[in-house]
Amino acid sequence: MKAIIITRPGGPEVLEVQERPKPEPGVGQIRVRVCGSALNRADLMQREGNYPVPPGVPADISGMEYAGEVDALGPAATLWTVGDRVMGIIGGAGHAEFLCVYEREAIPVPRGLSWDEAAAVPEAFLTAYDALFRQLDLRMGETVLIHAVASGVGTAGLQLARAGGARVVGTSRSAAKLERARELGLDVAVDASKGSWVEQIARTIGNEKINVILDLVGGAYLDGNLRVLAQRGRMMVVGLTSGSRAELDMGTILRKRLKMIGTTLRARSLEEKIELARDVSEHVIPLFDAGKLRPVIDRVLRFEEIWSAHELMHSNETFGKIVLRWE
Repeated sequence: MKAIIITRPGGPEVLEVQERPKPEPGVGQIRVRVCGSALNRADLMQREGNYPVPPGVPADISGMEYAGEVDALGPAATLWTVGDRVMGIIGGAGHAEFLCVYEREAIPVPRGLSWDEAAAVPEAFLTAYDALFRQLDLRMGETVLIHAVASGVGTAGLQLARAGGARVVGTSRSAAKLERARELGLDVAVDASKGSWVEQIARTIGNEKINVILDLVGGAYLDGNLRVLAQRGRMMVVGLTSGSRAELDMGTILRKRLKMIGTTLRARSLEEKIELARDVSEHVIPLFDAGKLRPVIDRVLRFEEIWSAHELMHSNETFGKIVLRWE
């Protein structure tokens, strides 16, 4: 099979398309013929040598999500049949023509989605759903702030929050991206390139009116997050694109009785990933089937164009997902 190989730590130029042996499914696993996959920030970090893979995962093949057809069944695998359309997240090696996963980790592809669309779903929507509803307990009528709302997880979180009856405030440093986010249901758009986003939120909806924050930026946004959160507000740190260090005012946390949580999917146990996959299959996939959610794709590239895909993500000018086509 063909796979995208990280030949050494470095820039996009270290990536090569090479031939590798086709994997064989183990007990309780299925082999998937990949039709589409997508690019994530973690893939760039892995290429640079800054994101260690979980035990047992090839370190030289990136890729954390996939969509494709069941190609073979391992011993004792009974949930799927050959030819079924599945998608999901994986610890690594998703940027290849074939991969193996435990059958209970796989999720059915929503009816009507193309392979390109399906490939844009898993990482963004599983991350956003897990953060907003399983961990932050977002409730109908609450107000959620999503930083980097134009990103893959941001656009997924926006749609999920709206489907759950929440009001959504979103930040971006691009007016054009914010305008596109309005088309997905964004209630309040905050252009972080035009002065303090904290002051903009205060002028628009008032002080301390944010119940939940989905933070995909990190770094210097921490102080502002604490300022805008309402009493008993909850905050989830998902990304650190602006850095991992900031001063923390613990007095504000005590006074407002705030909750701060960090999350990652890649390092979770198999049992946790299976539980999330089953939860998403039950509660999120029907929303796609009903037309209430849709994947957001910035660009579809052939897997042979992986260098261009990495450079595009480095540009920070995308809206939604970068998808790699393998068919």
